[in-house]
Order: sequence, then C-alpha cells, then structure tokens
Amino acid sequence: MNSPTAGSKPLLSKGMMAVIAAQFLSAFGDNALLFATLAVLKQLVYPDWSQPILQMVFVATYIVLAPFVGQVADSFAKGRVMMFANGLKLLGALTICVGLDPFLGYGLVGIGAAAYSPAKYGILGELTDGETLVKANGLMESSTIAAILLGSVAGGYLADLNLTSALLACVVAYALAVVANLMIPKLAAARSGQSWRPAAMSASFFRACRVLWRDGETRFSLVGTSLFWGAGVTLRFLLVLWVPVALGIADNKTPTMLNAMVAVGIVFGAAAAAKLVTLKTVGRCMPAGVLIGVAVVAFSLQHTALNAYVLLAIIGILGGFFVVPLNALLQMRGKQTVGAGNAIAVQNLGENTAMLVMLGLYSLAIKLGAPPVATGVGFGALFALAIAVLWGWQLAQKRKAVAS
Repeated sequence: MNSPTAGSKPLLSKGMMAVIAAQFLSAFGDNALLFATLAVLKQLVYPDWSQPILQMVFVATYIVLAPFVGQVADSFAKGRVMMFANGLKLLGALTICVGLDPFLGYGLVGIGAAAYSPAKYGILGELTDGETLVKANGLMESSTIAAILLGSVAGGYLADLNLTSALLACVVAYALAVVANLMIPKLAAARSGQSWRPAAMSASFFRACRVLWRDGETRFSLVGTSLFWGAGVTLRFLLVLWVPVALGIADNKTPTMLNAMVAVGIVFGAAAAAKLVTLKTVGRCMPAGVLIGVAVVAFSLQHTALNAYVLLAIIGILGGFFVVPLNALLQMRGKQTVGAGNAIAVQNLGENTAMLVMLGLYSLAIKLGAPPVATGVGFGALFALAIAVLWGWQLAQKRKAVAS
C-alpha cells in the first residue's frame, strides 16, 4: 500500500484504479485492432506502402481535432468524456468487423482516441497531486504498455488463427472499457462555461499552444515526447517489413511479439523513472533518449531472433525512462497555465504531427524501394542526433537561466 504524505491525494484510489482498468482495456483494443486491420489489408492485397497510410489516417484525426478535444476534456467530467470516446472506438471496430472499409473504421477509432487522450491524462492531475503525479503517470504508462504487449500479441495471434475472431476480440475490449468508464467518479468540470463556437475554440487552443511553446520547460517536454512517439509508431511499421527481410519469417505473429518486447521494456523503464526521476530532475531522462537511437541502429543490423528480442526490450526500457518524466512535467505545468486537457491536446498536436511526418517519410522511402534494414539504421541515427541536439539545447537554457 502507498502511504501518501500529509495533504496529498492517495495514488491507488478507487477512481484511479477505474481509470487504469479503462485505459488498459481501451489500449488493448487499439493495439489488437491495429494488427487485425493490417491483416485485413494483407487479405485484401493492399500494397505494402498502404500500411503506414492506415496509421496516418488515425493520426490525422488527432491533428484535425486538436483545437477542440482539450476544451471538451476540460468542460465535462473527464470520466464521461472517456466513456463517449470509447463508444466511438467500439463503433469503429464494429465497422471493420462487418466488412466495411477498414480505413473508415480505423478513422472512427482515431476520432475516439483523439477525444480520449486529453481526458485520460488530464484526469490524473484531478485524482492525484504533485506528490504522486509522476507515480500516477508511471502507473498509466505501465498499464498502457501492458495493454500494448497483450493487445499486439492477441491481435497478431488471433489474426493468424481466424481474422473474424481477432476483430470480435477488439469489439469486446472496447465494450468492457465503456463499462469500466462508468466506475470513474463524476468529477467537476475543470473549466466549464467556455465558448463552443469553432472560431473561438480554435483561438483558445492556439493561445494555449503559444503559452506552452513559449515556456522553456513545456517546450522541452513537447519536443521530446513528439520525437519519441513519432519514432515509436514508425518503428512499429518498420518491424512489419523488417521481420521477413532480416529474419525470414512472414507470419502476422512475429512482428507483434517483437513489438511486445518493446512494451515489456517500457513497463520497467517507466517504473525506474517513477523511482529515480522527479519533476526537479527531469534532465536525467535525456541520456536514455540518445541511447534509444543507438539501440535502433544496432537492432536494424541483427539477423537472429534472440538478439532482436533483447535489443527491442532495451529500447523499451530506455523509452519508458525517457518519456514518463516529460509527460509529468507537461501535465504539471499545463495544469498551472492552460488547463490539463488543453495541455494534453497541444501535446497530441505535436506528437501526431511528428508521427504524420515520420510515417509519411517512411512510406515514401518504402515506396521508392529503400531496404528495411538501411531504413532502420538511418532512422535510429537521426533519432539519436535529434535527442542529442534537444539535450544540448536544454543544458544551454539552464546555463542561461543560472547566469541571469
């Protein structure tokens, strides 16, 4: 049991456990559905370069809806927003399950996910406080990654056995997530009474963008998390093409198992960050970010499954240690300035823009015939360089602040 300090909110409250359960089920559905839908594209003989396009449709919903979803999360009880968002995911999964266009169904899931994200992260600051917020983020990330682990494996494994069963499993997961959302206490809206005119909402969102991007700490967090998640989603699709070339395996299950190793690593990395990093020592996570890129280069050159599994687990550990403190920093600063929901919506815009750009470049490289191994090496090297530059910039900002 946790023993919170005087005046702090307990970490493992009933509301928090309901949030974690809902997040696990929702993320399980997201990851199982991705690999099940990729199997649908394979069955329908779509070209290889269309696979990242599927994720780009998903990502585009975050970008288009970014000016609105933060206000939605802050204007209503966040648990109810999460329930509505999971209902949209359920509708999208049913669309694919009954044989309608997979891009349409996955787009509906993307709309649900875009609405869900500011609420699920924003509610952490309402159920906990500064004393336990990093730990709450570690718990959320661990739950999410456990769901990625199990959902990815289940999606790939069931797709190899029976594609309809894989899709039905996603429908059930989303339905259970809706039920779990009902267990979250109905908290007061963080910022009710705001204008619902699209022009006013957009203006409010872009004001929040300016506030967060002008603040050195939140800008540092936004750039770091955007690079991380853009790289992470690109690596996921790279694995789908890398496995047949490097390991000579052509099933749906192996790429999901390799993705699962990243998930296992992130659980341990997030736990380590919760113990070793505080909001005052966020800079400790930066060496891990540089090493992610180095490990991706080493992984891309492997030709044995054992080495690939080990290196992906290491990448996951480094990733969890890198991203959890940056998330907590943004939530804390965002809650103090523009509202937690708006802060997460701004973060989603940055992260999904990075995903869209990286996936677009990856899809173009594959369409032009770039080998998966060479693509992985270049991708890892560029990521390590980008994080090193960000780290240097952060250190320079600190020195400047001390000098002044």
